Order: sequence, then C-alpha cells, then structure tokens
Amino acid sequence: MQKPIVGITMGDPASIGPEIAVKALLNEKIHAICRPLLVGDAGVFNDIISRLKMPATVNAITKVADAAFKPGTIDVFDLKNVDMGKLAFGEISAMAGGASFDAVKKVIELALAGDVDATVTGPINKKSINEAGHHFAGHTEIYAHYTGTRKYAMLLVEENMRVIHVSTHVSLREACDLVKKDRIIQVIELLHNGILQLGATNTKIGVAGLNPHAGDSGLFGTEDDGEIKPAVEEARKMGYDVDGPVPADTLFSKAATGTYGGIVAMYHDQGHIPFKLTGFKWNAEKKQMDSVKGVNITMGLPIIRTSVDHGTAFEIAGKGIASPDAMVLAIEAAVQLSKHRIKQQNPA
Repeated sequence: MQKPIVGITMGDPASIGPEIAVKALLNEKIHAICRPLLVGDAGVFNDIISRLKMPATVNAITKVADAAFKPGTIDVFDLKNVDMGKLAFGEISAMAGGASFDAVKKVIELALAGDVDATVTGPINKKSINEAGHHFAGHTEIYAHYTGTRKYAMLLVEENMRVIHVSTHVSLREACDLVKKDRIIQVIELLHNGILQLGATNTKIGVAGLNPHAGDSGLFGTEDDGEIKPAVEEARKMGYDVDGPVPADTLFSKAATGTYGGIVAMYHDQGHIPFKLTGFKWNAEKKQMDSVKGVNITMGLPIIRTSVDHGTAFEIAGKGIASPDAMVLAIEAAVQLSKHRIKQQNPA
C-alpha cells in the first residue's frame, strides 16, 4: 500500500507553526509512514530553517505531483502570500491571519480533490484571522463550512484519553443551552466511530454531567436528568456501551486509568482542562515545556483533519525551543485514520 500524502498547514506564520512543522518533517519516522507536504508560504519556511540552522532545504511547488517526498527536503505547496519584510514573530496581524487562513482553505481543497489523503493543521490565531476578514471561531468551523458538514465534533486524543465535545467555541452561557438529547446522541456516535478508526478496542463511553454532582437529582439544575440521562438511555438502546451522566470531577480520573475508551464532555473547558493536564508538561527549572502532546481531530467530515492541540505560543516563536511532539502525533493520527478509511473502502 502506497504511503498516504498528508497535507500540513503552516499555521500562523508569526507563530511556532512553521518551526514545529519543519521539526516534525525532520523526524525520520514521519517519512517512514507518509508523504508529507507543507502548505503555506515557502519564504516563511526558508526563513525559519535559516534562522534556526536546521538541516533541510525547501522545495517550493505549485502542484502536488512535483513534490520530492524525501527526507531532508521540505516540500511546500507555495501560496506566496506572506511579505517577509512585514512579518514579525509574536504579533497579531491581518497579513498573518490571511496567510494562515489561505493555507487551511487550500489544504481542504486539495483533500476534497483527492490530491492529498489527509490534512493536518498548525496553530492559528483567531484574532488575526478575523482581522483578515474571515469570521470563524476556529479550524473546526472553517472545515465544516468548506466541506458543507453540519454534524461534526471536536475529538481530543492523547494515549488512552479521548475526549469529544457537545459544544466548543461558544460562550459558557450558550454552551449550557446546547446540552440537548439529540446532540449528545450524535456526539456519542461520532466518538464511537473515532475510537474504532484510531484502532482502539475499548469502546466503553463515559458521558459527563453538566452540573455539579451531575445535577444531584435536580438539586443543581435540570439538564442532567432532562437531557443527558435520556440521551444515554437511548444510546444504550442503539447498542452503544455508555455510562452517564457521570459527575465530571470523577469521570476524567476514571478515563485516565483506562476505564473508558472515550468520554463526552458537555463544553469546551470541561474537556480541555483535564486533557491538557495530561499532555502538557512544564519544566520549571528550564522554564519551557518538556512536552506538548495532544491531537485534535474533527469527526464527521468527509475528509481527514487532525491538528496539534495547542496554540500559537507567540511568546516563544522563532526561538527554536518549540516542541514538535503534538505535530508528530497529529501526523501519526492522520496516517492511522487514512489507513482505516482505505480499509473501509477496500474490505478485501
């Protein structure tokens, strides 16, 4: 089986995105499992390679067929959309936002056309993108819009911790209103499919409660008994192995021990905070991250999209100390999802 072509966006050019992309491609195992193609501005990658004295050369192309796909060569689908004279590390700008948005849009186009088998996204700055006139809350919403997808969800993965969200980029007040039976069932289905696509075998799913103590029989809110519990009961009738609502303050510790193959969080921070405590390790002595692990997968799309689950880290951009761990994991996850998709299409 031919190795999949993975399109990888540069992220915000003023961020650590270009640095971690190049570092990931210099990892021998990446070329062993896929054919990586960066999407963005070739000048940005030439600059970071020169600045950090990395052992790589850029092959700027405008057609996927012209990629070399060999170690030490960084193939870049060149969009020529960054003025290097105006680019400043760590600064929000419409230019940088526009360039990062263009890279995401292009990699989606390449995937829909079948020119790449999977996509991986580097970190973007939402304010920069909005200043460029693109009013999206994040990558997930961009992908949903340009693929015409209505039923989708964000899945975070780090070892045996898999967390999917009922809602993500909305206010906390709105998130409470979005806790509805049908949406919860939909997300349970997406999570179950994601677990299987990632090659895991534990399909038991834990569903978080929304309120403290999962509402404590209605003492602290009605959503747990009125929306979450009926969703869990219906999901069981559909054949899913699911628990809930489980108080969120105990659910994640159970998940960390492997009790669940995946968990459903009701809103963004409920899932992200415990997840990042698992994958993000700060070295107080060195005053830098030892590791930044975690993969963000958008479930429900007609194409494969994975991403690093960290931000732009403007404060360390261009310094050469950014960890490529999450980018390597995101590429590995994209390859795994691609293999699963090929098997589904060719059951043999």
